[in-house]
Amino acid sequence: MVKNRTSVPSSSGRPHPSLVDLEAAVVRTVTYADLFNYPLTAAQVHRYLEGVPASQENVAAVLANGRLIPHQLHHQNGYFMLPDRQEIAALRQEREQIAQRLWSKAVRYGRILAHLPFVRMVAVTGSLTMNNAESDGDIDYLIVTENGRVWLSRAFIIAIVRLARRDQVELCPNYILSAKALEFPDRNLYVAHELAQMVPLSGLTMYRRIRQINQWADDFLPNAAGPPHTFAPIRRRWPQKAAELPLRTPVGHWLEQWEMTRKIRKLQRQEAETEFTETDFSPDWCKGHFDGYNGRTMHAYRQRVD
Repeated sequence: MVKNRTSVPSSSGRPHPSLVDLEAAVVRTVTYADLFNYPLTAAQVHRYLEGVPASQENVAAVLANGRLIPHQLHHQNGYFMLPDRQEIAALRQEREQIAQRLWSKAVRYGRILAHLPFVRMVAVTGSLTMNNAESDGDIDYLIVTENGRVWLSRAFIIAIVRLARRDQVELCPNYILSAKALEFPDRNLYVAHELAQMVPLSGLTMYRRIRQINQWADDFLPNAAGPPHTFAPIRRRWPQKAAELPLRTPVGHWLEQWEMTRKIRKLQRQEAETEFTETDFSPDWCKGHFDGYNGRTMHAYRQRVD
């Protein structure tokens, strides 16, 4: 790559990144997406541009100036990918068709989850948010609950998971946290993507709080403000409020403690039997990331960048 430090013109009021910095960020962004066999559109390269605030016009100019293609990037059917990775353009289209079928189920069950006692936000996470779903993939959710009711809420949520399984729909609510535990402890590119790609189905106010509390993610993805797309908001209804009343008693508090103790013990046994795990359990969160995607993805990404 030619070391050209010429500033890129900008009319957006943003700082002017140098041409070489912007080009390097574009290549890193496409490289990260390639870990998931996912080519990017020009708009997605801009939104998920790593570490460099830039306008859409600047990113489009870099993609079109002929300096990166064909040696650093390949362009096909409106998608940008690494060289010799042309096959993932067709793969993206196949997975988008799968995702379209999954979204209706994700929204339908997300609305059910949103009306469970003490649930305050439901958001879709994972590959579905990028329409990069596989045929045997599940639907990942991040769920925020009222303070002090993470484990009771989880019990109700798991009941819906089992109900969905009868409908041959695999729900994976793998991150449940209370409203006072919205700061994500792991600060890296993978988690920044999870935040930026998250699609809230209910609790937009809570979603905005999460993004505000985790503003560190803007250092990794400075152009990815707000959700990638939204759905009609889901409002709390009186049956949900009525179901919560008897559980706001000392009996409800006892049930919360009993369920937490019982389930953490069981989940920790499962954790001990898992080779790659990033789980964490406490009164304020249940992070059931048994697959270790965060660490494995960042390790693979660093190897490619190096």
